[in-house]
Amino acid sequence: MATRTKDVQTDADELVTAREARAPAKQPLTLPADDPVAFPLQLPESKARLQTPAVGQRATRPDGRLHGLGQTQYIDDLTFPHMIHAKVLRSEHAHARIVSIDTSSAEAMPGVLATLTGKEIPRNSFGPTLQDQPVLADDVVRHRGDGVAAVAAVTEQIAADALEKIKVEYEPLRPVFDPLEALGDDAPRIHGGDTNIYASKVIKKGDVEKAFAESDHVFERRYQTQMVEHVPLEPHASIASWDGNGRVSIWSSLGRITLGREDLARTLELPQSKIRLIGTIVGGNFGGKNEITNEPILAMLSRKTGRPVKSVFTRGDEFVSSTIRHPFTMDYKTGVMNDGTIIARKIRIILDGGAYCSWTGTTIGKGSILAPGPYNIDNIHVEAYAVYTNKTTTGAMRGFGAPQVCFAYESQMDEIAHKLGIDPLEIRLKNAFSEGSSSPTSQTLQAVAIKESLNQAAQRFGWKEWQA
Repeated sequence: MATRTKDVQTDADELVTAREARAPAKQPLTLPADDPVAFPLQLPESKARLQTPAVGQRATRPDGRLHGLGQTQYIDDLTFPHMIHAKVLRSEHAHARIVSIDTSSAEAMPGVLATLTGKEIPRNSFGPTLQDQPVLADDVVRHRGDGVAAVAAVTEQIAADALEKIKVEYEPLRPVFDPLEALGDDAPRIHGGDTNIYASKVIKKGDVEKAFAESDHVFERRYQTQMVEHVPLEPHASIASWDGNGRVSIWSSLGRITLGREDLARTLELPQSKIRLIGTIVGGNFGGKNEITNEPILAMLSRKTGRPVKSVFTRGDEFVSSTIRHPFTMDYKTGVMNDGTIIARKIRIILDGGAYCSWTGTTIGKGSILAPGPYNIDNIHVEAYAVYTNKTTTGAMRGFGAPQVCFAYESQMDEIAHKLGIDPLEIRLKNAFSEGSSSPTSQTLQAVAIKESLNQAAQRFGWKEWQA
């Protein structure tokens, strides 16, 4: 059988020329409209992108063009035949017992197709660490963002109007908003039990008390950080729809769809094979879309009505019902020698855990390990406690506890340098980790470039000239 060997082009310039020769005419596509919008048929392509390997070459983001043209579809851009809309009624109190919920007046409104309360959720609890958060509160509300009932209607406005018809009778309970007060023996127990502490972490290395006694100076100060809301441009949004085989499809802006599918299977008491969770393009996350919110509610309302159901958080919903960054209260005590060498650091951290656990387990762990800072300190004692309060749930946000403790230890480093009359850069270089240093948990560190980074940053900034 006759064979033919194809010519192989190895030169990049020849390859580019060949591709251009085969390309369609470079004419704009004109749409039949009064004000036509022209899109080029062929996008410019650099020579580097045609070479192999392409590692180290500039690459175009595949979603960048659609973003720039405004063609990216987020959940609020999606629609389905016969789709309806859902709204959630939030609690009137930060802490109260629910006596009764009457949805009859809302159900009687024209355009309202279904209502939902917590009693109807098959398993009314979820959470990535502790399953302590209800989908809809059915017994006790623990902060103002708790949902107590939901409505599905043919329009968003009708659903919002129907919320006002729902009658909820509460028995107010004493709230606690200060995490330090929540530690007290007389503080109300938000989730029952003997204490409001629900997570803790202790790290010990060396003998801090002995080192303090040997220190030339001991610095003590309390540092506090505040709540921070992620404020993504796209709020939390979801759509749920059931098919004839008893399978639910959910379009969601969740950033962790695998964990979300597990929580959905648990709350709906369905096998995961019956749940299809579709992660859509996300219009901002920053850690705030790491767990389910309204998805089980929409699934239940969709099953009740036989229609696709959409829900999009208002900005108010975002602030009261999504998760926020943990506020920290941090007490630092640091022992230092006259030359600026740090020999001991004792830290106590109280995390305002809000009404539910969420990702506090990760936050308290990372925050505790990083609390002493990137410095060689032989004697360390860190103890951290997460405490329930009747405030917005605290959860994942970029850094997971690192920004809070970084603010504290770097603030104290500046204070120590000022008190001892040492250059703030020099005291950091003197104590900073280097190759082979031991972390607070005795991990041997590798590929450490803190000192090199500090020196390079100082040189580019002109630190010495600025200090002069």
